[in-house]
Amino acid sequence: MPHSDQANWQIPPEPIASMLDARRLPAIAFSPSADWIVELRTVGLPPIKDLTAPKLGLAGIQLDPRTWGPAKPGYYCALSIRRRDEETTCPIELPPNPRIRNLSWSKCGQYLSFTQTHLANETESGISLWVLDLEAAKVRALTGPILHNIGGGSPTRWLPDNTILCKIRTESGPPPTPSTVPNGPVIEENLGKLAPARTFTNLLENAHDEDLLKYYLNSSIIKLSLDGKQTHITGPALHSGFSPSPDGKWLKIVKVKEPFSYQVPISRFPREASIISLQANSQTNSQSETSRPAPYIISDLPLAEEIPIDFDSVRAGKRISGWRADQPATIYWVEALDEGNAQLESDYRDAVYTLPAPFVGSPNLLWKSTLRFNSIVWGDDRTLLAYESFYNTRQIRTWRLFPNDLQSAPVLLEERNFQDAYSSPGNPVTAPGEYGWPVLLISEQSDIYFSGRGASPEGVFPFLDRLHLENKEKTRIWRSPPNTFSRVQRILDPAASQFIVRRQTKTEPGNYWLHKEGQETALTELRDPLPWYKDVKKEVVRYNRADGLQLSGTLYLPPNHDLKRDGPLPTLLWAYPEEHKSRETASQVTRSEDTFGRPVRASALFLLTQGYALLSGPSMPIIGEEETEPNDTYLEQLIDSATAAVDYLVGRGVCDPQHIAIGGHSYGAFTTANLLAHTDLFCAGIARSGAYNRSLTPFGFQGEQRNYWDATATYNRMSPFTNADKINHPLLLIHGAADNNSGTYPMQTERLYEAIKGLGGTVRYVSLPHEEHGYRSKEAVGHVLWEMVLWLDTYVKRTDLNQTDR
Repeated sequence: MPHSDQANWQIPPEPIASMLDARRLPAIAFSPSADWIVELRTVGLPPIKDLTAPKLGLAGIQLDPRTWGPAKPGYYCALSIRRRDEETTCPIELPPNPRIRNLSWSKCGQYLSFTQTHLANETESGISLWVLDLEAAKVRALTGPILHNIGGGSPTRWLPDNTILCKIRTESGPPPTPSTVPNGPVIEENLGKLAPARTFTNLLENAHDEDLLKYYLNSSIIKLSLDGKQTHITGPALHSGFSPSPDGKWLKIVKVKEPFSYQVPISRFPREASIISLQANSQTNSQSETSRPAPYIISDLPLAEEIPIDFDSVRAGKRISGWRADQPATIYWVEALDEGNAQLESDYRDAVYTLPAPFVGSPNLLWKSTLRFNSIVWGDDRTLLAYESFYNTRQIRTWRLFPNDLQSAPVLLEERNFQDAYSSPGNPVTAPGEYGWPVLLISEQSDIYFSGRGASPEGVFPFLDRLHLENKEKTRIWRSPPNTFSRVQRILDPAASQFIVRRQTKTEPGNYWLHKEGQETALTELRDPLPWYKDVKKEVVRYNRADGLQLSGTLYLPPNHDLKRDGPLPTLLWAYPEEHKSRETASQVTRSEDTFGRPVRASALFLLTQGYALLSGPSMPIIGEEETEPNDTYLEQLIDSATAAVDYLVGRGVCDPQHIAIGGHSYGAFTTANLLAHTDLFCAGIARSGAYNRSLTPFGFQGEQRNYWDATATYNRMSPFTNADKINHPLLLIHGAADNNSGTYPMQTERLYEAIKGLGGTVRYVSLPHEEHGYRSKEAVGHVLWEMVLWLDTYVKRTDLNQTDR
């Protein structure tokens, strides 16, 4: 072993240790009209004790039983405001120990609401609602710690009249306790139906889990005025989501129903979506539920345990519903026409229907898609954009629909391979519409706008395009200038004569600029939090694989290191492969040299401070064209890609072949173990939170849609565990002990470690208490970086390596 096991957390060497304490760049938000700028300070790495807080895993949800909110949520710890045309920022006085989440603007833009998480004693912990009045620059609490934030989405929604809908707790008494004497066995059965499922985590396991889910998911909905007055809207139910109509007169509610499942998460449980009248239901608490108007039932879906594992297979029935953003109260829903089974032949995959308030009569058929429904961007009475896609063929199509003229045929605007970054038209630009909801920004001349990343063979240059809806003529009205990476964040008028851009360079963080009549005005002045990196040499490099495919990666060299003068460096490749259906998309370069990159958490970029070169994201495409599945030649393509990267680095003089390591996280860890098993390209490896035995993910993984029994040979051949006897290079294995990511159970790393150890290999396994798939605590992040540095110093920097040592 290179170093003995340690009983305590270790601190990484300087300057890494100091860098972990550096204050992060704040998040910037703009009000709906962009008149106000809000600066939100993010918290640093939390202490490990924060991760030891109680949590429950139920039906795929992780919750904090103290607060009735998500377990281990991210939050902001400070905020300040200023008008866009002012320079001085006004800090806002917040409640003690602020943990700010769920920020939301009122339609008028005068108020910003947020939730505050309280961690006090058992009776006072919880989530409260606060409102910031921007003109007064003061906040006030509207509730005590009564909000319910379990089940997804925000627990609050603004209404147009500046009242707020809130989901609140309705617990009565303490949570249910498990019986010390079981009533009987836990029994599951399947009576001949196909019910494949990927490896979900935190599922229900017994009757007590069911009782806990009902206890913690139970909630009511109230309406709050800004003076704190509460109005009852609904009684207790297992609410999983709610959404008021744009005009604020109706409320869509989604409820979870029984029977529950031990096989799939809550998203596949039975659920009912319905609409109630807010005016009829905004009554006093004493009003009888039976005296209120009956809700309109949008859908009543049964348990969905039998969805095929194909990426394009979906739940049968009305699986998606929502409000038309440009209308006062028109509901829409999406329903599969192929039973949700992508394996079935079908002329049409999905249908989209609409129905306006008061939700009587027959719905209107808006559109039938030949591919799987992807999304809708609402515009106005004459225009919306509808997207359909299909993973197997990587197709995506963009249609213009005419929502108030259903006799007009849809117009195809774009059809392409969604992995083809060079042909991407960008994303449609939206702006707050009449009801404050985002709708397409449409000019008086019937133009819409698209903002894109701008990947091209010449480089990456974000753009803003104008598309005329009638003649489909496209005009580029702005492009990121050279040596910067700038993207349009907000267009301020329908003619696009004013817009806000976020601009960054290699040495300058992303700051916001106002473009108006050809002039630029700085809106923010954020500073580099880690100036050590300003002189790092960053370059997007290109090289060819043996089959002629062009590959690329981002090469980083430490400051002041000249390869000709100072010679080669010990080098790490940090990898993560991708599946493709075409060679053309696999060879595209989508990285920009001009982005501002600074390491966070356990980033491999920290290794530059220790004298290492880093090739980040070397492209390792796994291609399967036409009927060929990519993974059938996974190993051959992986090895060829890694060989091409190593040959390039050695040929250029970045490193010598005896001092190169491979590493990666999750699927990159899987890649690392495979390359150590099947090549002698690398003298050591670092694999973090990976999966190594594909028989433990038998119903698909990553981009693989076949199950283990359809492709047994492929699953086995791809599994590093199957080839553990060939891993004769030192391998550092790291895994979060509480990893809840689908497929990457800690058992995956435990089993690979035991295999390599039993076979006499050089291996070290670091299990991080309380950490999940990504590492969050200061202690764990620091320790991971300490492990990585010491492992690489021992097995990559040393000069006396030989085949026996490896």
